[in-house]
Amino acid sequence: MITELLTDLAAEGADLDRTVSTLDDIGLRAPTPAPGWTIAHQVAHLAWTDRVALLAVTDADGFQAEVNAAMADPTGFVDTVAAAGAAAPPAALLADWRGGRADLVGALRAVPPGTKLPWFGPPMSAASMATARLMETWAHGQDVADALGIARVPTARLRHVAHIGVRTVGFAYTVHGRAVPAPFRVELTGPGGECWTWGPDDATDRITGPALDFCLLVTQRRHPDDLNLTVVGEDAEAWVPIAQAFAGLPGAGRKAGQFA
Repeated sequence: MITELLTDLAAEGADLDRTVSTLDDIGLRAPTPAPGWTIAHQVAHLAWTDRVALLAVTDADGFQAEVNAAMADPTGFVDTVAAAGAAAPPAALLADWRGGRADLVGALRAVPPGTKLPWFGPPMSAASMATARLMETWAHGQDVADALGIARVPTARLRHVAHIGVRTVGFAYTVHGRAVPAPFRVELTGPGGECWTWGPDDATDRITGPALDFCLLVTQRRHPDDLNLTVVGEDAEAWVPIAQAFAGLPGAGRKAGQFA
């Protein structure tokens, strides 16, 4: 499983790299839907997170120092780090991101089975770390695509993004101070027409629809009103507006009709 995950993680990064590598300095300064963030900010954030993930695998003390810095400024740290990275010359920024991606894949490949890695939330396995990095790469890649006005071709790698979206249902409730409900049934149609399912067959709360729409929901890249998802049940309906596959504070998401 970890081999497939790491192959997909590398492929997701390479897909985004093919897009941003064609941009000059002006192109990298194009604004994205994330307020105050350019394409360079998006790449810089991914580069920083990959490097911190590498620390979680290889240097526990170095990782804890990053956690301490983030805790000292919980609402501004991510923006500050992204801005610092975005200020680098384009060649240096892209080289840093590429190197960090490759180093992380190699380090995760060597993690012994059963090892739990520290993170900003609960500790996670190497497989969970790889899934989280793929999810975030895909999500920020969507911001870049939206900034450039291009449509990406969905791939089977969306299953990893959907999986972490399902796994974080309880987390989304918790960060909003709500009781975690019973598991939902999630039934999604993948890009090739395949059916992906999670949760009990007999669950009363259900979410069905295209995998792409579900992934856009859980990464907060589209407003729920703009997605073709069928949601049944009180708990599922309450979750949709707060769905959050990423760690940290709840995000502002996107506005209804923003990408019409």
